[in-house]
Amino acid sequence: MAANLESGERSLRVLQSLRVVRETTNPYLVQLVTALEREASVQLFTWPRALLGRWDVLHIHWPELLFVREGRLRTAAGAVLCWLLLMRVRLGNRAIVRTVHNVRPHEDRGGLTERMLSRIDSATTLFISMADAGAENDVPVEVIPHGHYSDWYPRVGAPPVAGRVLFFGLIRDYKNAPALVHAFRGISRTDVSLHVVGKLDPAELGAHIESIVAGDPRIQLSFGYADDDLLVREFSEASVVALPYREMGNSGAMVLALSLGRPVLVPRTPANAAMADEVGPSWVRLYDGELTSAALEAAVREGVPSDAPNLSSRDWGTVGHAHIAAYRRALESRHDRRYSE
Repeated sequence: MAANLESGERSLRVLQSLRVVRETTNPYLVQLVTALEREASVQLFTWPRALLGRWDVLHIHWPELLFVREGRLRTAAGAVLCWLLLMRVRLGNRAIVRTVHNVRPHEDRGGLTERMLSRIDSATTLFISMADAGAENDVPVEVIPHGHYSDWYPRVGAPPVAGRVLFFGLIRDYKNAPALVHAFRGISRTDVSLHVVGKLDPAELGAHIESIVAGDPRIQLSFGYADDDLLVREFSEASVVALPYREMGNSGAMVLALSLGRPVLVPRTPANAAMADEVGPSWVRLYDGELTSAALEAAVREGVPSDAPNLSSRDWGTVGHAHIAAYRRALESRHDRRYSE
């Protein structure tokens, strides 16, 4: 869909790195595309479209997903396609914009992947960070907050279960779920409970978490994909959502919890402290160092605040318009750089 802008500028043609919208697609990406379509022509990614189609800006989210495949040969073939794409950008008046979802990669990656990611970064005209600390280089950075989920999921109407702690999301090593289980087991009260819900990555994490649970009847583990009905039910019942990540900049899980009206317990980082200032300290509860049983129990005692978190800056109309402005800035920068060379 192309929109006519009041300024008279031609509608931007934006190629998103998202390939297809499925039931399991991250709602952040779906809401972003919907917001952008108010002011731009948005296309989903295919290699023929990327190499031969007409577009102005390529917006990349997780760059490794462009070319990393199962097996080295398939990854190498994907890297060749990616190299051709970068050459097309270099030779034409096009720009690459990349959203930095993670400040640093959470897993080790091989040599070919690292080299290709470095080339993509070098070809990127502008980075978008969801927090003040994003890309660490000389390329321009626009800070655009993570949009909320308030319009995506039904509003939580039921009161929470007293003493219920929730960990929700893809369960990866850096998210530190075992530390949460360990801290919870240090609470002696019997009127508290912990639900750990999400898909394991890698699957071996499940056995480690189960060994720490050690049959504690207060803890329920639900490993696997969680549909929207389960998600809303789990958040409805939670008194606090605990996210004890080892490294934490932007967190979609935190924005999701706040959008559904549930407070979060998170480590003190610059990004999390800024979020506490934005939405209110009663909604974002910070702890220092390793998560302790005392910090977790204190968060449980506080319960759910009576007021609402301030998510006004994360409205999708505002977020979408900020992206359009960033795309135009990237195109102008690319044009100026190209004709000054």
